[in-house]
Amino acid sequence: MLIFILAYLGGVLTIFSPCVLPVLPFIFARSDRSFRRSGLPILLGMAATFTVLASLAAVGGAWLIALNQYGRYAAMLLLLLLGLALIFPALSDRLMRPFVAFGGRLQQRADRQASVKGSLLLGVAVGFLWAPCAGPILGLVLAGAALNGANLYSALLLLVFAAGAATSLAVALLAGGRVFSLMKRGLGAEEWLRRGLGVAVLVGVMAIALGWDTRFLSRFEFLNTAGTEQKLIAQQAKPTALQHTIVSAETRLPLMPSFDGATQWFNSPPLAGGSLRGKVVLVDFWTYSCINCLRTLPYLKAWDEKYRDQGLVIVGVHTPEFAFEKNPHNVGQAIRDLGIKYPVVMDNQYTIWNAYNNQYWPAHYLIDAQGHIRDQHFGEGAYDETERMIQTLLKEAHRGALTMNEGLVQVAGQGTTAAAMDTKRSPETYAGYARQQNLVSPEPVKRDVAAHYSAPHVLKPDQWALSGKWRVSAEAAAVQASGGAISYRFQGRDLHLVLGTLHGKPVRFRVILDGGEPGTNHGTDIDKQGNGVIREERLYQLIRQSGKIGVHTFRIEFLDAGAEAFAFTFG
Repeated sequence: MLIFILAYLGGVLTIFSPCVLPVLPFIFARSDRSFRRSGLPILLGMAATFTVLASLAAVGGAWLIALNQYGRYAAMLLLLLLGLALIFPALSDRLMRPFVAFGGRLQQRADRQASVKGSLLLGVAVGFLWAPCAGPILGLVLAGAALNGANLYSALLLLVFAAGAATSLAVALLAGGRVFSLMKRGLGAEEWLRRGLGVAVLVGVMAIALGWDTRFLSRFEFLNTAGTEQKLIAQQAKPTALQHTIVSAETRLPLMPSFDGATQWFNSPPLAGGSLRGKVVLVDFWTYSCINCLRTLPYLKAWDEKYRDQGLVIVGVHTPEFAFEKNPHNVGQAIRDLGIKYPVVMDNQYTIWNAYNNQYWPAHYLIDAQGHIRDQHFGEGAYDETERMIQTLLKEAHRGALTMNEGLVQVAGQGTTAAAMDTKRSPETYAGYARQQNLVSPEPVKRDVAAHYSAPHVLKPDQWALSGKWRVSAEAAAVQASGGAISYRFQGRDLHLVLGTLHGKPVRFRVILDGGEPGTNHGTDIDKQGNGVIREERLYQLIRQSGKIGVHTFRIEFLDAGAEAFAFTFG
């Protein structure tokens, strides 16, 4: 809500901008006519035209980014030109000249009509003449599109900005000369403010170009809504057993919520509830660094292959747990690496998550052909029950006229997607102080400040410790110098660790198991000597025991600075 208030105020303050000068003659030329039939249509046309133009620019920037890495460079060039235009008015005038010329032609046509229609047409013309005022707010929206994609939120932000400008101009129409004099006194200060915003846009371009955006968010959790959501989720009790609810056709749960609020779609154009009627839909809440989610993927992919042609639509809702999972490039790469072919929607703002009142990763919701939720399951397991329900709903959708192979799929995951063993396992453990537990380094954690830590000589089961120089934030622990290490006395067959890098450069590490090389107990992301490299932000499988499962002491030592550790999970 605060950003909308600021956008509105920013629009109001454009009345002190030099870029508003081309607009004023047309506004005041009709000040002697009815405000309702003349002034108001002009302002409405101006606001609508500005919103459409600026939204197209934001969508264009986001499309360039989504195209590929070269498109990202083109979008950054667009932002660079925008920032320079704010700093150098002559460049801004040159860039906006086509819009101003087109607006002038529209204005001539509007002058020949004295009706409300003519005033509305004049407002459209004014919108083109007013295009240079788009600079500051459009810069922010384009930067947002570079990070999260252009969407309805961006368009609403622009509309609120335009409404603020229309408000100030309406006051100018009604108040007349006094407001006009006040505007002239404020022009000089606004010019410096405009240039300052231009510098801010250039800094934003540099941040995006160097990849600071995602890493900055990952260090400052309070700057994104995911952090707030996670604090709320952390207060809820995690499922201690499989939670499975099946509802008959006669006793239905509410209708399936829409996918409104989606950040970006993969493998499909945006899907609406209406287009899915007649289909059986499985909505899967997941995130690509969640080990429990990864272990359900073999079943989801098998169901998609077996039942897609018979009317099943699987939609993966990717709701991020960590800030780096909000990056479309990271999510798209994970989808390709995991071989996911069904539609996936990014839910960076937790809009779809909240619409379902969901609390877990993974969570499956089965929706019948009439759009009613008929089955829900949280966590891993219950695959046979879920598949039988898929078959039941497909038969209902085809009124019993469907012939299918009623045998259940047989899958076996590989690597991180392999099913967990039914053995005692250490709990999921977060390195960031927001959800930290069982850390036994004797030094107290210094939040968001680099500090030295040490590990005790003996760790009890499920205890862990830092050693070396680390900076612990709400989400992660970041090693500040080579030689930093994490030790963990764990239980379970597998040990996974979500890792990333601060500076986008590869970080080498070495894993030690019970004081020696892991050998045949190495995971898929290290060799038998325990050597590995962090190249992207994701879950890394470091240990997979091949023999007797027991309690072991794990140690990971980072040979370079700049690694971030987020969470341990076990299998």
